[in-house]
Amino acid sequence: MTAETNGARKILMVEDNEMNRDMLARRLGRKGFEVVVAGDGKAGIDTARSEHPDLILLDLSLPEIDGWEATRILKAEAETRTIPVIALTAHAMSGDRETALAAGCDDYHTKPVNFAELMDKIEALLHATQ
Repeated sequence: MTAETNGARKILMVEDNEMNRDMLARRLGRKGFEVVVAGDGKAGIDTARSEHPDLILLDLSLPEIDGWEATRILKAEAETRTIPVIALTAHAMSGDRETALAAGCDDYHTKPVNFAELMDKIEALLHATQ
């Protein structure tokens, strides 16, 4: 079933760590989201183009193409530029949030993920794009 037929909002999660990806995908699924996953930046870009998700959760430290560059590519293309992107990262140093936002991310969330806070950010961005 697609997002259009079941009413679920679709989230693309681009995460190379299988344990993080599986845990977060299960939790989002229990909240009613349709979750599609990609394991690297190149696959994330390709999946965003083909799946047209409502929101992207994007790890910044990815193989192939890192999250900063993937965001720049997605935000430069007409078909993907309006999809909100939340950077998910263990990078919590001073200036990392600003760097992610400057690359085009709409929000920034550090790992380990506080699920309640992440859900607040997801809901706010999805509400803003309705």
